[in-house]
Amino acid sequence: MIDQDTAAKTIHEAMSSGADFAEIFAEERRSHTTGLDDGRVEEFVTGRSRGAGIRVCVGDTIGFAHTADISRAGLLHAARQAAAAVRSQGEGVVVAQLERVSPIEHEIEIPLSTVTKEQRVEKLRIAEDAARSAAHEIKQVSAGYGDSIRKIFVANSDGVLAEDEISRVRFSVSVVADGDAGMQTGFYGPGYTGGWEYWEETDPAAVAKEAARQALVLLDARPAPAGAYPVVLRKGGGGVLFHEACGHGLEADHVLKNTSIFADKVGQKVAADGVTLVDDGSFDRGWGTAGVDDEGVPVRRNVLIQDGVLSDYMWDGVRARKTGRPLSGNGRRQNYRCLPMVRMTNTLLLPGEEDPDEIIRQTPHGVYVASLSGGQVDTSTGDFVFGMSEAYMIENGEITYPLRGANLIGNGPEVLQRIDAIANDFDVWPGTCGKDGQSVSVTSGQPTLRVSSITIGGTA
Repeated sequence: MIDQDTAAKTIHEAMSSGADFAEIFAEERRSHTTGLDDGRVEEFVTGRSRGAGIRVCVGDTIGFAHTADISRAGLLHAARQAAAAVRSQGEGVVVAQLERVSPIEHEIEIPLSTVTKEQRVEKLRIAEDAARSAAHEIKQVSAGYGDSIRKIFVANSDGVLAEDEISRVRFSVSVVADGDAGMQTGFYGPGYTGGWEYWEETDPAAVAKEAARQALVLLDARPAPAGAYPVVLRKGGGGVLFHEACGHGLEADHVLKNTSIFADKVGQKVAADGVTLVDDGSFDRGWGTAGVDDEGVPVRRNVLIQDGVLSDYMWDGVRARKTGRPLSGNGRRQNYRCLPMVRMTNTLLLPGEEDPDEIIRQTPHGVYVASLSGGQVDTSTGDFVFGMSEAYMIENGEITYPLRGANLIGNGPEVLQRIDAIANDFDVWPGTCGKDGQSVSVTSGQPTLRVSSITIGGTA
């Protein structure tokens, strides 16, 4: 997108007023979105955006300008605008020689650019037929397909020069079932970093049947109980809890502002024995996977909690330089119009050694949570509330009847301390994480595990 000579001249211009740091972030994104609702293709959108953001730092002050014109003239103008916002009295210009960074590579077998509109629509129709054939109670079916190809270019005054290209695919089905319990919904939407080979391991009919199954189960659900219960979280289904209730508190911006419950606790015991939490931007096919982050830093596997002990936080460039910490590859931004911030990528609680079925058998009375829905978290305290989109009672060590209308209410650090069984299975949940007005793709993952006690906010 930008040649090396233009990048060097732009950085020199941005640094000319005595800045400490300057950066170019350029992005080109192409996307396709297709939606089918009750048999009709209601949406087919193709989008393209291209532009660059220039960041200039002097001390704690940041100047930022973005432009859709990535010609040399356009970039130099944006550099002058960003530099003017933080003009200092510094003398001289120090710009490191640009050196290319090699991103972690992720193979694309079938490029998304070769896929036709008809191929995308075909997957949607297969899904609708499968959902409607699941049961006569299925009354509404919506299916959505989305893919994107994102190319980025990063160059900065530290000498970094990096480029990366990431393709992502996501397919989702939502259904409504009608029965004696009223209307109930089901949703399933796996995501994947890669190309059209996504369909080699994803069956559109299976996605639809899973969404239908969830809705049909809820037709027979009973009101959930209220009170404190042992809770078994199914593999993958509870990953969003650890992402929200624990992961955000391990992002360095919250830590340095002392708005995280985990501030100043490196080296301390913050979770039960056996609990290891990592954030891994290189995780194969994860929804938050990339080659480099949005500051040109190669992504890596960062151990946040090791066997219950807090090891480190996630860092972006500004905060890592300020504190003298190594970069962790967690500087992310929604697009070129945004400044980067500390963000999770693929946040995973690693498997243990226990058998998942045995964990259920060893739970005389409790709640089995198969999946969670949206919730709220206070990062300063770790307190959370999450909806349970699919849950069941556990009675005498067996999963029995389904539940509806309930929340999980608790505290993230307390939940980490109360994990008393970790299974040897594992699954992930892809989603979109919002923070300070920016949204990015992320993955949460965890094995089946048991928390000795969480409050269930039910209505029974």
